[in-house]
Amino acid sequence: MTAPKFGIEELNARSEGKLPGHMGIHFTAIAAGEASAELTVASHHLAPNGYLHAGTVVTLADTACGYGCIATLPEGAVNFTTLELKSNHLGTAREGTIAVTAKVAHTGRTTQVWDATVVHKDTGKTIALFRCTQMILYPK
Repeated sequence: MTAPKFGIEELNARSEGKLPGHMGIHFTAIAAGEASAELTVASHHLAPNGYLHAGTVVTLADTACGYGCIATLPEGAVNFTTLELKSNHLGTAREGTIAVTAKVAHTGRTTQVWDATVVHKDTGKTIALFRCTQMILYPK
């Protein structure tokens, strides 16, 4: 696998004005086949029950997998889109920072599969396990 096509600064800049930027997602590392990001839990990340909203967790994990994918597209590819995602929620948070590390499990010409683990950065407790399949897009 080749080096990523984008650096951390470029990935964070891509988020500005888009959902990841509004959510406060900040990338901390990018390497071939791996991406890491985090967000500080705020009231808008919580569900009405006062716990972390599942959508917040999924958005963090999906963003890390997606940015990992776009940074390591195969030669000739121009973009990607998510085909399928699955998330197992094992814990929650009300405050602090949650972090994700996404790692590629499969790279093919037409698909990539990514796994991500979301943890509470302060406690190390696993919040969720996530997997998604990305369809690789080529020019028509």
